[in-house]
Parts: sequence; structure tokens; C-alpha cells
Amino acid sequence: MLTALGVVFGVASVVAMLAIGEGASYEAQEQIRNLGSQNVILESIKPPDNQGPGQQSRSFVIEYGLTSRDINQIRQTIPGISVVVPSRIISEYLWHDDKNIDGSIIGALPIYPEMRNRKLSSGRFFTDIELAGRLPVCVINQTSATRLFPLSTPVGKSIRVRGYYYQVIGIMEDEGQRATTESTGNGNKSSSSLAQIVIPFTTLMDQFGDTFFRFRSGSFEAEKVEFHEAIVRVDDVNEVVSRAEAIKQILSKNHPREDYRVTVPIELLRQAERTKRIFSIVLGSIAAISLLVGGIGIMNIMLASVTERTREIGVRRALGAKQRDIVLQFLIETVLLSGAGGVVGVILGLGIPVAISHFAGVTTVIKLWAPSLAFSISVMTGIAFGIYPALRAAKMNPVEALRHV
Repeated sequence: MLTALGVVFGVASVVAMLAIGEGASYEAQEQIRNLGSQNVILESIKPPDNQGPGQQSRSFVIEYGLTSRDINQIRQTIPGISVVVPSRIISEYLWHDDKNIDGSIIGALPIYPEMRNRKLSSGRFFTDIELAGRLPVCVINQTSATRLFPLSTPVGKSIRVRGYYYQVIGIMEDEGQRATTESTGNGNKSSSSLAQIVIPFTTLMDQFGDTFFRFRSGSFEAEKVEFHEAIVRVDDVNEVVSRAEAIKQILSKNHPREDYRVTVPIELLRQAERTKRIFSIVLGSIAAISLLVGGIGIMNIMLASVTERTREIGVRRALGAKQRDIVLQFLIETVLLSGAGGVVGVILGLGIPVAISHFAGVTTVIKLWAPSLAFSISVMTGIAFGIYPALRAAKMNPVEALRHV
């Protein structure tokens, strides 16, 4: 029992570490897939502030980011692109009655949920007719619904932003945390817990204009950004990387300052898959050390067993047992020992990820091959570390073995 503990903990650590590694990889890949494998995401990035610490605060307008010229050139010059969906984002307080939260107002097109892989949990998204009519309607995410309407149904009610009211027509699921946690150019942080409302792009332009004003302590600042974000859908997933390179060439010519960022989710996904493989190998290697220690323990106990059972081996040989019979006897004992430890280790290894997910809230994924692999390794460990004691027992001189006391 004590000898098998090394195998038990070795197998359990292999299963648990592989489950933790798979869970971390799964979360990362899901976040990237939510961005769309056929999408190329363009974002406006505010350039560094050139105002020195010794200069006095003054009013000025900062122009940066994606422009209509960029969007039109991408549409007209790059083949294999089905749609380009621009959007604008404003950070503001969202109000309902006396409740207010800090959130984002996203001006988008009706195709926005499809491009962003975001599903509606209730209600509907706005239509082309509402976009053309510049109607004050909005779709909110689950975080906004929970915080602004904790005891009622949001659909049909209104949300106020500054002096404008928007009727809630639908609720979207929260957006998964973005592959990057950097802030966008207008100060919005990519977070799944951020409150959001999505309104027609034309409505946002009509009410807020193309220049955003912001007050800071001791200064006043205005930013002019045509588009904060644009999503480019490529027809062929195999051409996404080449089309992204073409988009980068266009943007680099149009923008002397690098006030944009190009994100290619499929590249991030491939990188995450490579990282997953490396991570699994590293974790599996660390866990395999425990199995190595367990195997050494089995070999030690079997060598001691051979010494203690020398007379038994001599009797068996004298009664006609061949060397292969002695080898088989000790190998069966070793495999049973390591196999029993492997079974207990697999059961323990399956329980550890469940406990981690329950108490720590960490995602773990147990693949069907992981317990089988761990158990197979435990059996192979028993054979590898049991072969030497078995051969040593088989090569004993029967006459000398019978004289052993």
C-alpha cells in the first residue's frame, strides 16, 4: 500500500495537471473564437500625449484613429472581403430612474451581433429600418440589465444617457473578455463585466456628433474619432492572414502615426494552440517526475522482496520452474501493484479538477484520453521498474537459493 502511494499521487498529478492545462487553453481559445475566426478587427488607438509636464493645460482637439478613407479603401481595393462593419464607442454613465452605472455606448450596424458572435438572451436587435430612421432604441448586455434592472424586466423600459432616452428592445449576452486587456483609444476597457448598450450607428452620430468632449481637472479636451472599431469579414478563412497584411499596408500609408491596432483572431488562436501543446508537455513532464519516484519505490520494494524470498525462488526452481516463470511471477506482482495504484490515482485525479472548479472557480477540462494515458503510464512504469528485480530473481542459482535461510 505504501509503495503504491508513489504511483497513486503520480497518476493523480498527471490527470489533474492535464485537466488544468486543458481548461486554461479552452478559456483562451473560446475568448479568441468569440472574436470570429474569419474576422480582422481594427481598433483606433489614442497616440501618446505630446504635452510636456511643464506646459500649461490648454484646449485642443485630438484627431486620431480609423477614418472613412480607410474603410472605403479596404472595401474597394482588397478582394475576398464580404463586409466591413464600423462602430463607435463612447464612455458615459447609464441611468435608469435613480440608478446609474459607468458603461459604454456602442454605435453599430444591425449585423453587429453576427460579426461579434454575440447572442440575444431575450428581445431582438434593431433593424435596418430603425437604423435608417435614427430611432432611439438600444440593446443592452446582461451586466447592464442586472445592475440597472435588478427586480424587473428591462425590455420595453428606457435608459438615459446624458439627455437622451433609449428604449430597450433586447438583451445580449455579455461579451467574453477580449484577447487583449489594453484600453481602447477612448478609454474603454475590454472586460466582460463592463456595462454596454448598443444603439444604431446613425442615432449615435446624430446625437453625439463626431467630436467627443471630456473635462479633466484643470483642462478641457476634445477628441475627434470617426470610427473606434471596424470588423472586416474575410470570405475564405485560409486568406485571413494575407488580407490582414494588406489591411496593415493600407493603414500604414494612411496613418503616419500608428494610431490603430490590427487584431487577427485566427493568428491568436493558432498561437494559443501552440502554447497549449507546450503547456501540456511541461505540466505532463512535471507530473511524470512523481511517477518516476513511484517507480523507483516499486523497484526498491521488489528488490527487497527478491532477497526475502530467495528460498521460495530456490524451491520453485528445484520443482521445475524455468527462468521465464520466475520473471513472469515477479512482473505480474509489479504490474498489479502499479496498476492498483494507477486505478486509485485516476479516481483521485478525476476528483481534483472537480474540486478546483468548485472551490477556486477555475475552468478545468478532462479529456477522455488523459486518464487512459495516465493509467497506461503507471502500468508501463511497473513493467519498466519491475523487470530488473524479476531478472535478478530468475538468474539466482537454485542450489544457493535453497541454502538461503
